[in-house]
Amino acid sequence: MSADPIAALAALGFRASPDSLRAHLATATKGKWSPAKLVLELASLEKRERDARNLAARTRFATLGNVEPLDHFDWSHPRAIDRDLYDELLTLAFLERGENVLLRGQAGVGKSTLAKHLGLAALAAGHSVRFTSLAGALADLLRQETLPAVERRLRRYTTPDLLILDELGYVGCEPDAADLLFRIVSRRHESRATVITTNLAYKQWPAYFRDAACLGALVDRFAQHCHVLDIDADSWRSKRPERAPRASPKSRRR
Repeated sequence: MSADPIAALAALGFRASPDSLRAHLATATKGKWSPAKLVLELASLEKRERDARNLAARTRFATLGNVEPLDHFDWSHPRAIDRDLYDELLTLAFLERGENVLLRGQAGVGKSTLAKHLGLAALAAGHSVRFTSLAGALADLLRQETLPAVERRLRRYTTPDLLILDELGYVGCEPDAADLLFRIVSRRHESRATVITTNLAYKQWPAYFRDAACLGALVDRFAQHCHVLDIDADSWRSKRPERAPRASPKSRRR
């Protein structure tokens, strides 16, 4: 065993930084901590470090990107929105029960922002999260060249505690896309929560998925335990003042 206590702790698998460990040992010496207090403090330091690393790793996997603060969301802008339902969703009770969420409204009304904040809440509570556009997820799966490769890649979307599929209805999909989404929804059914944002009512999904044979079963399974949050609003962008057009270099020289 090394005579250096920092090296000895590192050899045991401590992940806290050497500087933090040295500071704790120095404080323990100066404060004449009992051995029990020192052990508890080192254990607490190590747990905080491991929790922070775990959160960082889960955040990278979640791929939420930049998220506009929730207090920037103007709840008075929509003509209709069930804020009480959204506040209930933020408690993550739906996630614990393996239920789904559909955020529905036209483009630019804040669906993605609200979905991402559900993801942030889940991350803070210790859950695994994956955020992706639906088109991106389906294209990712369709690029796999063999069935075993598809099965391996499907785990990226079937294993997270919370899966957020953004923008159903905005980008056209391949004929096999509905089958892949059905496999994702079926494997997550009643065990893991899925959030979908869309501008389409359920009755419009057949046109998007080209009347795929599995579509009825897909909608039935997703909708069976699903909270629907409709946002009746004009696009936020229509509310913001238009920027003045940038002058061309030629016009600025006049």
